[in-house]
Amino acid sequence: MKKMTLMQHFAELRRRIIWSALFFAAAFGAGWIAAPWTQEFLTAPLLRVWPDGALLYTGLADGLMIQLSLATLFALLVSLPFVLWQVWAFVAPGLRKNERGFIWPIIVMSPVLFVMGAAFAFYVLFPFAFRFFIELNSAAPVPAVLMPAARDYLTFAIGLLKVFGVAFQLPLVLVLLNRVGVLPRARVVRMRRYAVVFIVVAAAVLTPPDVVSQIMLALPMWGLFEISILFMRRGDAQ
Repeated sequence: MKKMTLMQHFAELRRRIIWSALFFAAAFGAGWIAAPWTQEFLTAPLLRVWPDGALLYTGLADGLMIQLSLATLFALLVSLPFVLWQVWAFVAPGLRKNERGFIWPIIVMSPVLFVMGAAFAFYVLFPFAFRFFIELNSAAPVPAVLMPAARDYLTFAIGLLKVFGVAFQLPLVLVLLNRVGVLPRARVVRMRRYAVVFIVVAAAVLTPPDVVSQIMLALPMWGLFEISILFMRRGDAQ
């Protein structure tokens, strides 16, 4: 393989950054067009358990800000695989064969695990959590009208999707640390009880202050922790 000069490396990096930026801009345009559908999609879990509900727009600029934020979110999600591919294409020529065989699955699995975590939150957590909140507010001891602000709801929902997407990266992080020799499998097994405590505490910190959300995050994280042990190399140094 022909070696490249430093300036050629910079030119190659610049080219891939430009392509990534153009792809993001195109995805943002598509996200702007798809924003109404995206908002309807994100609001659907709430309205399924609250058929007569309505979201409140508290300011004239709310519609614009929601459109911008949803278009940006759409662009980030759509662009992530393309950007990761550009990063891989830039660094792969400088890696050894065994390094390429190790890093490539990580680049592929990271977006997959993020989507799995977000999907778990959307399809499993949201119905339980939203029903819990609505029933709790409906049982208020004083007359009350529930009308959450649209921006607050979307911020809350998207925040939970991000939390679960990041939390589902746990096995990837553990396996990566194990493969580079930082985290022996035997040590992880010995520290299992402390890991469970850490997972429970992390779930309590990262989710809203309700038991449902905390349990729904802690249980899959615990399961992913146990699964990650299966993919760690055996016979590590003690």
